[in-house]
Amino acid sequence: MTEVNRPPRPGGWTRFVTARPRLSLLVALVLTALAVVAGSDVADRLGSGGWEDPAAQSTYATKALEREFPDSQPNFLLLVDAGETSVDAPAAAAEAKQLTERLTAEKGVTGVGSYWLTGAPTLRSEDGTEALIAARLTGDDTAVNKTLDRIAPELRGTHGPVEVKVGGILAVRHEMQTTIQEDLLRAEMIALPVTLVLLVMVFGSAVAALLPLGVGIVAILGTNAILRGLTEVTDVSVFALNLTTAMGLGLAIDYALFIVRRFREELSTGADSLTAVATTLRTAGRTVLFSALTVAVSLAAMMVFPQYFLKSFAYAGIAVVLLAAAAALILLPAALVLLGDRVNALDLRKLFKRRRKAETGSGDSPAAEEGAAWGRTAALVMRRAPYFAVATTAGLLLLGLPFLGVRFGTADDRQLPSTAESHVVQQHLREGFPGTPGGGLAVLAEGKATKAEYAAYKERLADLPEVLRVEGPLVEGDWAYFTVQPEGEAVDEGAQHLVEEIRATDAPFDTSVTGTAAVLVDTKAAIGDGLPWALSFIVIVTLILVFLLTGSVLIPLQAVLLNALSLTAMFGALVWVFQDGHLSGLLAFTSPGSIETTLPVLMFCVAFGLSMDYGVFLLSRIKEEYDHTGDHTASVRFGLQRTGGLITAAAVILAVVMVAIGTSRVTNTKMLGLGIALAVLMDAMVIRSLLVPAVMRLTGRATWWAPAPLRRFHERFGLSEGETKPATEPGPETKPEPERVSSHSGS
Repeated sequence: MTEVNRPPRPGGWTRFVTARPRLSLLVALVLTALAVVAGSDVADRLGSGGWEDPAAQSTYATKALEREFPDSQPNFLLLVDAGETSVDAPAAAAEAKQLTERLTAEKGVTGVGSYWLTGAPTLRSEDGTEALIAARLTGDDTAVNKTLDRIAPELRGTHGPVEVKVGGILAVRHEMQTTIQEDLLRAEMIALPVTLVLLVMVFGSAVAALLPLGVGIVAILGTNAILRGLTEVTDVSVFALNLTTAMGLGLAIDYALFIVRRFREELSTGADSLTAVATTLRTAGRTVLFSALTVAVSLAAMMVFPQYFLKSFAYAGIAVVLLAAAAALILLPAALVLLGDRVNALDLRKLFKRRRKAETGSGDSPAAEEGAAWGRTAALVMRRAPYFAVATTAGLLLLGLPFLGVRFGTADDRQLPSTAESHVVQQHLREGFPGTPGGGLAVLAEGKATKAEYAAYKERLADLPEVLRVEGPLVEGDWAYFTVQPEGEAVDEGAQHLVEEIRATDAPFDTSVTGTAAVLVDTKAAIGDGLPWALSFIVIVTLILVFLLTGSVLIPLQAVLLNALSLTAMFGALVWVFQDGHLSGLLAFTSPGSIETTLPVLMFCVAFGLSMDYGVFLLSRIKEEYDHTGDHTASVRFGLQRTGGLITAAAVILAVVMVAIGTSRVTNTKMLGLGIALAVLMDAMVIRSLLVPAVMRLTGRATWWAPAPLRRFHERFGLSEGETKPATEPGPETKPEPERVSSHSGS
């Protein structure tokens, strides 16, 4: 075989990562084992909250109430069900009083109260068959979880004539944390074997298919260790584990797909292992590094927001992206050097190739036929570019229309399955108890005041629209608090408006408002304040990075707009399915009638980063071809022909991982997994296959324009695959040279 454009012998970075391949892999094995030990208990150290703004008024009021009036903030509930009789029946009342005394005697429990002690009507169901015992478990997250684990099994169940269920905010969070851990293990058991099968189908070789899985496992275990370390200095959300698994497998597989595919192609030209690795790192390796940076930028934008729920995803996402890229660029080349031609061992496609050749007499490989099909698709799209551009854009915008009706809410017990005990308790409170138990607003009064001043303020609160009743004040020194029960649902528009009205009500002392609706108002405000900064960061840095890749002014703008357009279907489905409840039976979730406020931000940052991942691989191949030929139309076709199949395969594999995550019984995790899977597939199969070639055909040669100063800047600092120099005087459009060896990982 004649060698074409043979690259130089390995040097620089290639020599560094392949000089001692066995030693490199041994060190990696030791570090991975240490990561397993370091991150073994990470799930137990993570929190299940983090949606609140720590600097918000509601957060300040909550902490002050917990400090000054600890008994006013119950976080643990016992729902006592007397069955067919009344909770006031002597036998039921006697048993409930014994349970109250028993709970009072428990260590780590304070502020125990019950309907049978206070007679408060809000603690008794409207039909008289159920009532509540409320308490507060004290200590940090670890302490209250231990207390809950100790007392809950003894309290729940049948006690004489009554049946007891455990609920409250702590029970909800504890059950959510446990459910997520169980679901994550199940998702991994689903994703790993299915992913391996898909990789074998893509590579043919079982040996090559195992390499991406190895990279993914290293990235996941390393990130778990990093998260465990972060829990020593900051709060980290348990939900971040899902992103670690999904992106660890997904991105590692993406990067390893391009690296291994490119390495195998170099071997097929007659190159030895070291030379093949050198070419692979010089071409596909550069693109992998660049892609990892673009994904990390999108995830880093979540650091702008104050909620540790969002920050946790930034911690986990950035760590897993960088570890996946590092494993793909350091460990994978070392393994490839050692494997050499054995990377093609156990190639299951040889049998089918021989059979097909015997039947048809054709020696064309399936990959070649697949590439030709993508090339024909690109040619068809570019011939009818205006129609495809308009139809595709209109279709995506139509799919996104439901998002215009989005209603934002807070995460509550309805995140859990309908059969979860804490969900059942909260549902009974919503449906059977007067007012909105657990949904009242607490108004904290700070400063000295007389009884008359408290009474006058209470009257002003009671006169506000949408107020059912006002209770209190309970006074302790210079502190007091009132409880305001809204007429409607705990977090509906009326309750949120009431928060603003209370905060605007004159008082002779300093006031602050907390409660579910107040937390939602403050969370929405924090998201609104941070969103422009996060979007600006993503857009500006993405524009710079894509310019460094392409040297074009127009392509970065196209990349940002088309990536954003690829997310419309995801956001539309978010509202249509999870807010409005369509498919709730099929997907097994309870719709709360709203979307948790931070979730769209999270999904945008993750999906936008993954879209850029695929965009970089396609654009880098088109750019390289244009540098070589100066033929714009042929370069677009050639780029899609060379990368379309591989990008689609990578997207399908990542979607499988996300769907496995989406099988979670926790609704937010289900939304995250299924929503990202939809966004990834739409991006790979619609944006990259139809809209990108159509738009680039419409913009023509102007696509590559940049003013002279920026061209000079790109020539000096730009990044591209291969070593060819841009065509300064591109001639008439010609077809790409079929004999030339491609220098892209997706060739």
